[in-house]
Amino acid sequence: MDRRRFLAGAVAAGIAGPFAGVAEAGARGGVRPGGGYGPLRPVPDARDGRVRLFLPEGFRYRSFGVAGERFPGGAGEVPGRHDGMAAFRGPRGSTILVRNHEVNGPVGAFGDPDRAYDQAAGGGTVTLRVTPYGEVLAAGPSLTGTMMNCSGGPMPWGAWVTCEETVNGPDVGDDFSGGDNSRLTRKHGYVFEVPISGVARPEPIRSAGRFAHESAAFDPVGGALYLTEDDFGFPSGFYRYLPPVHPLKAGRILDGGRLEMLAVRDEDGKDLSAGQPAGAVYRTRWVEIPEPDPEFTGTPGNDTAVRAVGAQGFERGAAIFSRLEGAVHHHGTVYFVSTQGGATATGDRPPSGFGKGRGQVWAYETWSGRLKLAYESPGSAVLDLPDNVTASPRGTLVLCEDGDGDNFLRGLTRRGEIFDFARLAPVAGDPGAEFAGSTFGPGGRTLYVNVQSNRGRSFAIWGPWHRGGF
Repeated sequence: MDRRRFLAGAVAAGIAGPFAGVAEAGARGGVRPGGGYGPLRPVPDARDGRVRLFLPEGFRYRSFGVAGERFPGGAGEVPGRHDGMAAFRGPRGSTILVRNHEVNGPVGAFGDPDRAYDQAAGGGTVTLRVTPYGEVLAAGPSLTGTMMNCSGGPMPWGAWVTCEETVNGPDVGDDFSGGDNSRLTRKHGYVFEVPISGVARPEPIRSAGRFAHESAAFDPVGGALYLTEDDFGFPSGFYRYLPPVHPLKAGRILDGGRLEMLAVRDEDGKDLSAGQPAGAVYRTRWVEIPEPDPEFTGTPGNDTAVRAVGAQGFERGAAIFSRLEGAVHHHGTVYFVSTQGGATATGDRPPSGFGKGRGQVWAYETWSGRLKLAYESPGSAVLDLPDNVTASPRGTLVLCEDGDGDNFLRGLTRRGEIFDFARLAPVAGDPGAEFAGSTFGPGGRTLYVNVQSNRGRSFAIWGPWHRGGF
């Protein structure tokens, strides 16, 4: 039994149905075995034989899309900082991937500068067509001139919504990186829609807010786009954007809708960033954000600007979270991650920024409006700062860790079992490398995932999925 299985006395909370086993394990204070695929072992990369991942017996992988490689057709070099990603069915058994690049600062756009939203900004998306075994068939820029494209979400009509995790712009003071914002030509902090075929129109959806966006999850029934906010040093909110026309009818997400922020009913300003009781369930309401795209005068400080949208929600009673990152919609529920949420564990050094826990997974039922705690980490030895999240064909959540030590891909099954699936081998000269952007390809045969670093790359992982929880 590996160190990532439930520990005695684990602090965990769950919900009826999916993830009910989490609550049972926490209540018993026992250990729940199962769900995993066995011990992790070093596995050579099919690309060049180097060991980059530790995986269970029987699994293989190939890396591709490495930062600094040349795009075919003279479109420049692949940028670094690989982040959120989604997979779509491609022609003749292939997979289409749309991948974010979380590049910050006014470093210049990659690809064709005439197609860039802002020629000074270095982030954006790359679209690739690959085989289930990570062989690249085509690749090229699909959105350029954006900034800090962190995560996003897939849309059922064949598009990826990419999110800028910043409010940089010529109207805002410099951020933590010290880059000169006066060199930027456009405002940032928006979401953009990227079709899986061709190149995106670089048009932000301004009514979906200007804030530190992280992820997007689309509800095909109600038509809402659920959005997370990763405001590192301050409280974060959980939002939904209601377009003026249902996106399935419009064929895309239209601007001009309404932005709202989640609040707990009868408990204005409820702080959900701290440790939660087992089985925590909250009734919710939504408060409107009157100015989702505020105008700034006098070049305010970056911290002031990044809080401008969220402050409107908190003034109206919105709930407080810590660093909301990954989100995924699965069968009427939006699962989203609070990276530093939860109680401070004994023996753990509290992380920097707002929130002192090692991570929470929340479940918002779009049909009932109930918010439930699916899981809260009892400490870094079990789950260490979860970030991006996706769901497997069986409904198991795949969590990408963002901790200070070894970083894992972890599974959280519907029965409440938590297990290690992959460990990242140390990247020489780049100790900050981490997993990001996990997504299953069509049919669930291949798990695609990124390693975020300045020398980032993507991976295709395949093997005997039937043996475990994925």
